[in-house]
Amino acid sequence: MTAATVQIPEKEAGVLPARGRWRIWALAMICLAAGLLYAWKIGAGQMGNTYYSAAVKSMTGSFSNFLFGSFDPYGVFTVDKPPMALWPQAISVLVFGFHGWALLLPEVIAGVAAVFLLHRTVRLWAGENVALLAALIFALTPITVVINRDNNPDTLLNLLLVAAAYAVTRSIQAPTSRVRTTWLFWCAFFVGCGFLTKMLQAWIILPALAVAFLVGVTGPVLRRVLDLLGAGVVLFVSSFWWVALHDWWSGTKPYMGGSTDGTAWDLVFGYNGFGRVFGQGDGGGGGMVTVQAGKVTTSSFGGEAGIGRMFNDMVGGQISWLLPLSLLVLAVVGVRAIVARSAGDPVRRAGWVLWGGWLLVTVLVFSYAKGIWHPYYATALAPAIAALSAAGLALFWRYYRESDSMAWALLPLAVAVSVAWAFVVVSRDTSWHGWLRWAVVAAAVVAIGALVVGRLSEPLRRATGRWSLVAGVVAVLLAPGVWSVAAATRVMSDGNTPAAGPQTLGGGMPLGGTMLAPQGGGQNPGPGQAPSTGGPNPGQGQGPPPGQRQPMMVTAGGGGGSTLTDDQRRILDYAEKHGDGAEITLGVNNTASGVAPYIMDSDATVIAMGGFGGRDDTPSTDQLQRWVADGTLRFIVGSPPGARNPVPGQSGLPGAGVQQKRQRWIEQHCTVVDPSAYGATSNGGSDTLYRCGGAD
Repeated sequence: MTAATVQIPEKEAGVLPARGRWRIWALAMICLAAGLLYAWKIGAGQMGNTYYSAAVKSMTGSFSNFLFGSFDPYGVFTVDKPPMALWPQAISVLVFGFHGWALLLPEVIAGVAAVFLLHRTVRLWAGENVALLAALIFALTPITVVINRDNNPDTLLNLLLVAAAYAVTRSIQAPTSRVRTTWLFWCAFFVGCGFLTKMLQAWIILPALAVAFLVGVTGPVLRRVLDLLGAGVVLFVSSFWWVALHDWWSGTKPYMGGSTDGTAWDLVFGYNGFGRVFGQGDGGGGGMVTVQAGKVTTSSFGGEAGIGRMFNDMVGGQISWLLPLSLLVLAVVGVRAIVARSAGDPVRRAGWVLWGGWLLVTVLVFSYAKGIWHPYYATALAPAIAALSAAGLALFWRYYRESDSMAWALLPLAVAVSVAWAFVVVSRDTSWHGWLRWAVVAAAVVAIGALVVGRLSEPLRRATGRWSLVAGVVAVLLAPGVWSVAAATRVMSDGNTPAAGPQTLGGGMPLGGTMLAPQGGGQNPGPGQAPSTGGPNPGQGQGPPPGQRQPMMVTAGGGGGSTLTDDQRRILDYAEKHGDGAEITLGVNNTASGVAPYIMDSDATVIAMGGFGGRDDTPSTDQLQRWVADGTLRFIVGSPPGARNPVPGQSGLPGAGVQQKRQRWIEQHCTVVDPSAYGATSNGGSDTLYRCGGAD
């Protein structure tokens, strides 16, 4: 075997004439364990990301709402992504009713399917034993466990991208050119479906897929290029058919949430596309916001952009446990391939290119993304990390057993590096299973000691044998495994920013992120100005000491509650009784999180104003005027008259002027309903009820 191929021997990889029965049971147990981790207590009251959950309920009301992914039952605006990830959830709700477990059951199924499909993919490349280890690593990735217990789009995206990797692997190994082309087209189709799940994020792995195909397939270069061009056509059609359908739809359709002009095309290449990479606006999505000297800047929930983002306090505990090991594996494979200067087996080489390219390109894009970037996005790295880590450990095990050079030390080095990084991550907050750092050290000492002793003589090597390898794998997987189990056994309180680990920033981040107020006093700002947080409550009390800034919540989106408060229930009941038969029972001028309880906890036709973050220009004031004039809308919930922040925490951010314009229209054309009329226990506040038109 040449060094360039870095092949895993058949005996070690598990490529045997007939699979042992234990391997079938091992795969079944891994999938069962994954299912238990993902499904444990999903019916214990958690409703996932309420932004998507409310939309799913609305989507079950009409075909148009289902097709376009409407957030509200009246079809005012869509969620800020294509609805492919929500379609399975909506079907589940139609079958089982609107419950938390009905929302999350499709995610559990997709998560387990991804584990199984990763096994089948890696098996084609590196053999059965490596595939089993890769499936186990994937199943025990903390952020993957968390995201598969939530209804964000990332679970389905992972499944579709693993399916694309499976298809391109089948294409590379196809016996005929026709079969090869067919599988390549399937690969493009799955990536296109990923695009309709989470837009341009699905395209990040395209370079890895294309290069793996080119280096893995033998034959005329022209035929390979033509195959890729054909796959490009399939990719384009499967990615953009829904975009075209939405934008060219001649009938009534919801406004495209998060866009600037109501089109899906704008969303793809704006806020939810290049905006995520280059920071072009925030589309109402919130984020880490800094306000200083009157200037508002937004940054990612995942911390500052840079090469260290995947290892920082917010992201490290989610995905980075085996990232150092994966990078070590790629470095060794790359160096030995260069030293060997041999073409090697193209199929094996293509596998390294596929998974290595997936990892490196995704890490670079995620690390340097300047727009909104959540730590849970890192679950997209999990399949590549699992495949590379498993294949690398098998390769290092071969070197350990057969090499007469110092290459044998790569296996204990891999264990040491992984455990050292686990110690660092756990030590960041020892209140969260702090004992684990010493447990992984103890496991590493046993594993490395056995590996070193085994190299002293052949009899010792046979005596320690595979047990030393098992001990090493246990040491490597102990920390992420404990974090995964801990994540699975608690009810997730925030489905908008799901995270494993302690309930601190990046491990259950509060909704919306943190705003740093301007230096100086704490006066309540006027329209268009940035809010201050001096004192316990915004706008009240003293500001922070000179030269310092205080954190403030920026609420947006879908991490709020799923049930109505008593006062909200009274408001809704009053609007239903006195609405004069209006089609829209209630309009709410707030973020999606403020409207979601009205949709999820009632069957009334309640609409949101302003999209995800309350800052989309829908419905416009002209639309409100028409609705009030023809009796379609009678009641609106908004801020009290004269409020300087129409949507709390949003003033000073991009699009806040739209909110203020809508609030001014409400105050000018509607009258405040006395809270005593509907028995409110407070004086309204941000839940002030207005009556618009009609008899009092």
